Amino acid sequence: MAPSARAPRTSGVAPTLDVERELARAVGPDAIVVGLDEVGRGALAGPVVVGACAVRILDGAVATPLPDGVRDSKALTPRRREALVDPIRATAHASALGWARAAEIDEHGIVGALTLAALRALEGVGAYDAILLDGSADVLTGHLPLHEGREAPRVALRAGADRDCASVAAASVLAKVARDAHMRELALDAPEYAWDRNKGYGAAVHREAIVRIGAHAEHRRTWNLLGSAGGSVPAARSAPAPDVLWGDDAFGPAPSADGPGPQEESR
Repeated sequence: MAPSARAPRTSGVAPTLDVERELARAVGPDAIVVGLDEVGRGALAGPVVVGACAVRILDGAVATPLPDGVRDSKALTPRRREALVDPIRATAHASALGWARAAEIDEHGIVGALTLAALRALEGVGAYDAILLDGSADVLTGHLPLHEGREAPRVALRAGADRDCASVAAASVLAKVARDAHMRELALDAPEYAWDRNKGYGAAVHREAIVRIGAHAEHRRTWNLLGSAGGSVPAARSAPAPDVLWGDDAFGPAPSADGPGPQEESR
């Protein structure tokens, strides 16, 4: 008899779908609730990514339960996060990713870019009745499209939702795994910045490379790339523009401030 696959070990208190059920009760007997979470907000380089994980709730019962082991991505090792991606995709009512490029962050600001990325993720999900956002900033109200036969979606904010709410925790895992993989790919073209290790955040090796060889096209040029060190940033390096930046159809359609301190990797 073949040994069964081992579930990824987890840490911390398990998130629940209690908040999602509360939102569903306010909507009606059959509701789709989407948890959203972002990754890459504080990075110096690369995109910001919003993950979306939708659950369907019928008469107060979860019709699409998420897999055991889901946690906020920050509470999981890379291996555990990666092991959860396929189970989340398989069990969620729908899942998607939305991306906003560094150039879009420079053009619209981080809040505007988060709105773009969130709307792109929601487009990949399809119809929904309520949205649960981690944090205290509503970047969606006033921007959401209306779906035929449905009222305007409710938007709920909750600090710590990525820790407490399973749909948001699952969304954080999808976004983190996808963005980390993308930054590793970018590092193949520009290894000097060590994006495979720091994922575009403000690690010392990253900022030292900016001083030494200049900024890259994937850097957020309107940000303070050198941190407290100050000084001017050399001219940007150009990068080849691929025809498709992010084409993972499983997550829906591809999209046609200063960062943290010297950590190697962060959300």
